[in-house]
Amino acid sequence: MNLCKNNHIANDRTVGSVLIIEDSAFFNNALGNGIKALGYTVSSAFTLSDALSALESDSFDLVVLDLHLPDGEGEELLERLSTKQKLKIVVYTSDPDKERRNEWFRYGVLGYLSKNDPFHFVIQEIDTTLKAIAENTNYNILIVDDSTVVRGHVSMLLQPRNYRIHTAVDGESAIKSINTQRFDLILLDLELPDMNGEEVLKYLKKNSMTFETPVFILTGRYDASTVAKLIKQGATEFFLKPFVPEELLLKIDFWIDSKRKSREIECERQLLQEYKDTVDRSSIVSKTDKRGIITFVNDKFCEISGYSYAELIGMLHNIVRHPDMPKEVFKEMWETILAGNVWEGIVKNRKKDGSAYWVESIINPIRDINGNIIEYIAIRRDVTSSEEYKERMANDLKLTSDNIEDIKLLAHQYEDAMGSTLAMLRTDTDNIITFVNKTFCEISGYEESDVIGIECSTLRTHKHHENKDCERIQGELAKKQIVKCMFENIGKNGKHFFTDTTIYPIADKEGTIIEHLHLMCDVTEEIHLHQEIESTQSEIIYKMGEIGESRNKETGNHVRRVAEYAKLLAYKAGLNDEESELIAMASPMHDIGKVAIPDAVLLKPGKLDEDEWNIMRSHAIIGANVLAGSERSILKAASIIAKEHHEKYDGSGYPYGLAGEEIHMYGRIVAVADVFDALGSKRPYKKEWTLEEIIDLFHEQKGKHFDPVLVDLLLNNLDEFLEIRNCYHD
Repeated sequence: MNLCKNNHIANDRTVGSVLIIEDSAFFNNALGNGIKALGYTVSSAFTLSDALSALESDSFDLVVLDLHLPDGEGEELLERLSTKQKLKIVVYTSDPDKERRNEWFRYGVLGYLSKNDPFHFVIQEIDTTLKAIAENTNYNILIVDDSTVVRGHVSMLLQPRNYRIHTAVDGESAIKSINTQRFDLILLDLELPDMNGEEVLKYLKKNSMTFETPVFILTGRYDASTVAKLIKQGATEFFLKPFVPEELLLKIDFWIDSKRKSREIECERQLLQEYKDTVDRSSIVSKTDKRGIITFVNDKFCEISGYSYAELIGMLHNIVRHPDMPKEVFKEMWETILAGNVWEGIVKNRKKDGSAYWVESIINPIRDINGNIIEYIAIRRDVTSSEEYKERMANDLKLTSDNIEDIKLLAHQYEDAMGSTLAMLRTDTDNIITFVNKTFCEISGYEESDVIGIECSTLRTHKHHENKDCERIQGELAKKQIVKCMFENIGKNGKHFFTDTTIYPIADKEGTIIEHLHLMCDVTEEIHLHQEIESTQSEIIYKMGEIGESRNKETGNHVRRVAEYAKLLAYKAGLNDEESELIAMASPMHDIGKVAIPDAVLLKPGKLDEDEWNIMRSHAIIGANVLAGSERSILKAASIIAKEHHEKYDGSGYPYGLAGEEIHMYGRIVAVADVFDALGSKRPYKKEWTLEEIIDLFHEQKGKHFDPVLVDLLLNNLDEFLEIRNCYHD
């Protein structure tokens, strides 16, 4: 499971639904308006009867409940509401029954809010509660207790909070669970039937997967010396049975929230490191102290300057200063950054060998927590080629009255040379074409009269050039930014051609953008070659998949059906067209490892013994290893699928016993597609199943063998999958 990814998703605002049950119009409306302002959907009920009617027709993520209604009071309300659905309730009242509130958690009560609290506080707490129960699905809690009553009671308390709850009845089963599943919090009974809970605690704190996991001790008796010993061994909290439910829930929520915040911090640190690595890979970076002494340079700085890391560290930054750079520039630079401001400009530097290079630089002061500048970081982009060109032009094209005609002649020659290589067109600021050159007409098939005055985007294909792309490009050009794009265009004959295009915003002497210059290099041949290579690669992979299946006496149609099922299922699961197509192209290789399995095992009509089964299961690792190591996205995907399509959602699969979202989405999708087709196909060791039998199995194995979401998608769209089966029947 990618925790940072899940954490990011959890923090995104998702619309939730809230039912407010409150007879006071003032309180009901005030709460409703405040919750709606946060983006939630709100319904209101003013009586118990209204609430029951609302619950008959809709489901709600949270119910905010006053315990005093005209037609119901206190526990009676909770009992009647709980008969409708599994509710998550926040009690909002001016007079909570503090003596009985611990008993009411069994009705789905998450907490209590007072009408004496300010509205903004109450609304904030409701928002926090909704976010928490949405995020809690990412957190696993293990209850280790031999008492069915205790396990059931704790599970009942935690279920409304949406935690993923797991149980173990003794130490052995607890340790087995710990070795196959990541847990975020563990409740541990000290008196277990097969071992002392202290032994389990010691194991937890020595295990790399659980040494930081909070452990709550549940016990019927303990003394100060036992507590001290267990704290030293890593116990987090202690609860004496019978425990107070509200206290237990508050502390569980506190520790889970602490883990959530720790993950957020770790994700932010990881994101920051990724940003740093990205800058380090793409830019020339250095750091100096306040005196200008170099304290850090990256590899690109060493590469462009010609100096080694050791030669630069500890030196003044003027080691690379070029004598052509005016002193006034550096004076202005230091005045700017010493004042705490960012300096930007182009600097000419000198390499170790004496040659020149130019960099577009941004120098940023870095402050400590007190606001004091402690160092400067400079990020640069190599602009040597363009600056050399400018210098050359400045030296070669001296604007005097004597040579102005020569300059005009040269300009025309430069334009002709560029025009013979590149297709060019010009557009005004409304994207209307005002000029095209001969080369553009040749590659597009249009005459000049065909395109002058038309909107530029009409030449693009809608598939690869949506309106939002036009808006983005126009926005960047308006900011005087140069835009680079790969365009798929439509020629006059209807054929598509591809151009690698650079669009330059052209400004007048006042700096106002007056038109756009499009320079286009025809790359149609290269694109077609690339598409042909990809098509050939896909066909080879498909044929290799057929080879693997033929050893199992399967037809090529099995490979085709699994690919089409997987593609459809991926699309239904929300993957984009490109990734759905990738899964379809990679899925034929899911059983390629079977080429290494002996016929005596692979084609055995009867049940495999343990040794034979171990040989058969090895095909997943063999297939993954055969495909591993390639940088091609299709082979990467094929390796993942080969390795993980026999894993099961509950962790009982092979080769690694992965569970839930630890299994890659590609593996989960192909597992459903492969089994759906295999059950409906005749094999050496079985007859084909009826559709009813297949549906029954998927219902039974939902959440066990298969991802429950994918099972629902398969069964809810069964007609489309059967259409594929009929199209590619054996």
